[in-house]
Amino acid sequence: MRVFVTGATGFIGSAVVRELLGAGHQVVGLARSDQGAASLAAAGAEVHRGSLADLDSLRAGAAEADGVIHTAYIHDFSPAGDPAAAARTDGRAIEALGETLAGSGRPLVVASGSALLAPGRLATEDDNMPGDMPHPRVSERVALQFAGRGVRVAAMRLPPSVHGQGDHGFVPALIGIARAKGLAACVGDGSNRWAAVHRLDAARLFRLALQEAPAGARLHAVGDEGVPFRDIAEVIGRHLNVPVTGISREEADAHFGGFALFASMDVPASSALTQQRFGWHPAQPGLIADLDAGHYFS
Repeated sequence: MRVFVTGATGFIGSAVVRELLGAGHQVVGLARSDQGAASLAAAGAEVHRGSLADLDSLRAGAAEADGVIHTAYIHDFSPAGDPAAAARTDGRAIEALGETLAGSGRPLVVASGSALLAPGRLATEDDNMPGDMPHPRVSERVALQFAGRGVRVAAMRLPPSVHGQGDHGFVPALIGIARAKGLAACVGDGSNRWAAVHRLDAARLFRLALQEAPAGARLHAVGDEGVPFRDIAEVIGRHLNVPVTGISREEADAHFGGFALFASMDVPASSALTQQRFGWHPAQPGLIADLDAGHYFS
């Protein structure tokens, strides 16, 4: 297949590109910069210049493809970040891709998330995305509307931690905070859980979804169902040689800043149905083993 991949130079997208190429697919990757274009070409992918805001470029990439994988997103957790604007940009991008593919039966796999499905209990593929989420991400809702319009849409729900070499997400942020504060903290007793997956396992599931998922499918790219946050803090503390301490929810805002909400979330998730339906089984190290390997601290 000729596959158009957005976010093709990102942490997850670059692994998806390599997975697709390794399986014999032709990959066309969206690139915003010369540096991104060079990395795609070096990987063996065709370069398509554009951005999430360039809807004509997205339409052109989708029109010439046998399928689309959408992993791009504007992740900005800084005080100046605008999550609502990022969600609007993402929604418009998915609409442009879906409209282009409508009536063709071609696949569109979009990145979504599992963290807000069912806080406090084990989320499954059968859980619907709530309509009153505190975070405005709309990718799944917008994409699944095209399942009834002749697009083989699948939502790939990713857990809070997608880990591996090159990670620049939540866990590196927690490590940076612990370094700066001289303390690896957890909220309360740290029994709240995070689901996690290695990015190479996630990339393989993206490929399987592209090849096999029926319209309207919701897949869970989950390796670890629920890693207690204290376990994460303890590995960080051990590698940085700093104490590990529980703090109150009130203290968390000052300690974690913009990550306080994520640090206190209890968001386990299951991938049992995904494994059963698609024959996908995580094969890479889990989050704690990956942290203990040391590359996060070098």
